[in-house]
Amino acid sequence: MHTLWKRPLAAGVLAATLIASAVPAHAMDPILPFGSVEEGMMGKAYTVVDSSGEIRNFDVDIVGPIDDGKGGSRMIMARATGPVIEQTGGILQGMSGSPVYVDGNLVGAVAAGIKDMTPYTFFITPIEDMMTLWQMPDTKDKTRLPSLSLKHYQKEREDARKAAEKAAEKGTGETDKPQAEEPAKAEGAAKESAQTEAPAKAGETAKGRESETETETGTGTGTGTGTAEAPAKAKEPVKAKEPAKAEGSATAEEPAKAGDKPQKGEAKSVLYLAGFGRAGMDFLQKRLPMAEIRCVPMGTPSAVLQSQAIYNANLQPGSPVGVAVAYGDFAVGATGTVTAVDGKRVLAFGHPFLHRGNVSYFMTDANVVGTISGVSNGMKVASVGHIIGRINQDRETGVAGILGEFPSVVPVRVHVADKTLGASESYGTRIAYDEDLLSKLVGSVAYAAMNKTSNTLGSATAKLHFAIRTNAVKSGMFERSNMYYSTADVGQIAVGELIQAMDIISANTEKESDIVDVKVDVEMDGDRKTASLVSAAPDKLSVKPGETVNLTTTIKPYRKEKETIVIPYKVPETQKPGAMHLDLRGGAFSPAAPQLLLLSPTDAESLAEETSNRSTQERLAALSESSPNNVITVMPSAQRKDLTARQKRAALRAAEANAQAHAKKISLLGSGKKKEKPGETKFETNYIIDNVIHATLQIEKK
Repeated sequence: MHTLWKRPLAAGVLAATLIASAVPAHAMDPILPFGSVEEGMMGKAYTVVDSSGEIRNFDVDIVGPIDDGKGGSRMIMARATGPVIEQTGGILQGMSGSPVYVDGNLVGAVAAGIKDMTPYTFFITPIEDMMTLWQMPDTKDKTRLPSLSLKHYQKEREDARKAAEKAAEKGTGETDKPQAEEPAKAEGAAKESAQTEAPAKAGETAKGRESETETETGTGTGTGTGTAEAPAKAKEPVKAKEPAKAEGSATAEEPAKAGDKPQKGEAKSVLYLAGFGRAGMDFLQKRLPMAEIRCVPMGTPSAVLQSQAIYNANLQPGSPVGVAVAYGDFAVGATGTVTAVDGKRVLAFGHPFLHRGNVSYFMTDANVVGTISGVSNGMKVASVGHIIGRINQDRETGVAGILGEFPSVVPVRVHVADKTLGASESYGTRIAYDEDLLSKLVGSVAYAAMNKTSNTLGSATAKLHFAIRTNAVKSGMFERSNMYYSTADVGQIAVGELIQAMDIISANTEKESDIVDVKVDVEMDGDRKTASLVSAAPDKLSVKPGETVNLTTTIKPYRKEKETIVIPYKVPETQKPGAMHLDLRGGAFSPAAPQLLLLSPTDAESLAEETSNRSTQERLAALSESSPNNVITVMPSAQRKDLTARQKRAALRAAEANAQAHAKKISLLGSGKKKEKPGETKFETNYIIDNVIHATLQIEKK
């Protein structure tokens, strides 16, 4: 997601206001190389354990270094003692990253304990191995968030609206082109709330995708804060103090089989979720590609926190810090402790967040509530706070980030209305762009919003419409509507096509797709809105190719009286004379495609290969053209044998009877909207149609 037409909005949606202040940068502390660490050394570790925010220390006794050799992880075994540790009950989740010092020299980060063993014995990730994260390539998108005020933003948005109206009056139509470099001004930004939007300026964008390892200096906005940030890699302190840093340490960021043993504790297994509720947490956890992830509740950022981002944040070794892939009414992330700060550069955690390599996630400050100790799984309870920067490395030895830089995001807005409860609620969240996680997070946010508003996992009907603004389609917008029913938790199936569409766009094989935003509207109803097709008969005894016949169709809604609709069907111009067999198929009726049953194994393999080679545009078109569950599709029967003479006579009698009754009372359902192509008619209803019936036409010579 690197082209200019999307990036202005991505920069804007991070926050409505910025908090900027002159904060002195913290210089990198001197380090103690791994080769100099010896058994019996005494040190101290620093962390925050309560809501006071005070950085406190506890004693650390070095047991000894552990080196698994080439390709393995280097660790330092240690024991924790002192009043703070007695208070917390040992090393807990959330303490990961706490810096450990010996004689004022930084040794490394508290990383993990051994599961189900004493919580007072733990492992330290050497600081040398963490510092290699600062030298790793950073090619992910890096959008800057300039300093701005909400009043300035509102004025610019109003100016953009007036300009759009003026252009529309002149008939230019320019505001209807989402492919333009600034679509956010014309249509998108005007629809977003202050929580998820800010002005779109082409000058605030980066240069697109480049293999850049240096950060840019200044934003060029003229606000005074853009030049406050020096290049993140302008200086490399402590290099002179690293003579013992062997080349082997450069491999520390790689996954290490031997090194996994000591770190296979609770530190790497927890993901904090906010706003999802229990059902939403379970839904997301089942779809995460990472193994051994345990989802636990976390407090959501307040409305004030969500509307502000801190440009010049002040972090120190021992400060709480957060990493998030989703931020807003629904948040997904983790909290830990800062290990080292060198100007704008930050190291934390001492172990992976999701082990995703080069990333572009939110870095936040964090608010510690307190600690909970347990037999084997104690934790420091904290929640993500203000957005303060961008996490750009997520590796075996920890996470690294840059203060004052911000990731490009995909804003997601979900509106849910429950007719049964009379409840209506809107939710907003921002998701950091990660192709492998985006669809799962968007689908989980939509599902959680439905579950929270309707507050039930029981039977219900849901109408869901989603719109994705993206350059993956020529129109700039992909939309889809459908209707669903389930006896238990309809939300689970209602978000299926949303996830599918996001997957197709994210997996674009031609190019990396820009996704401007995602909007989802859901209408929930506790009633069962399903119906079955009963019969269909034409109003003419015989028709010619190209003529239209009205099919009088009877449906039986669930626990209601039968209803009648009239579906016009145009006979294809190329239809041959004789009996023409039609299928009237409900969108919710999805048996195995009859034509597939006729294919040989070789033909089936060829069809599968052809499908896999389809372009992103073709896949999205196939999804768009598939019949929604509440649509009746009339099409020639794919596998219908000729009727017997008796069946033909019965069909003709039914057609004659329906022709006479056609002018009588008819209850039209739905809008009757249809997308026609030769030989096929679609008719929209207010029910989910769950079966298929057949009709027969007698085609004359033209």
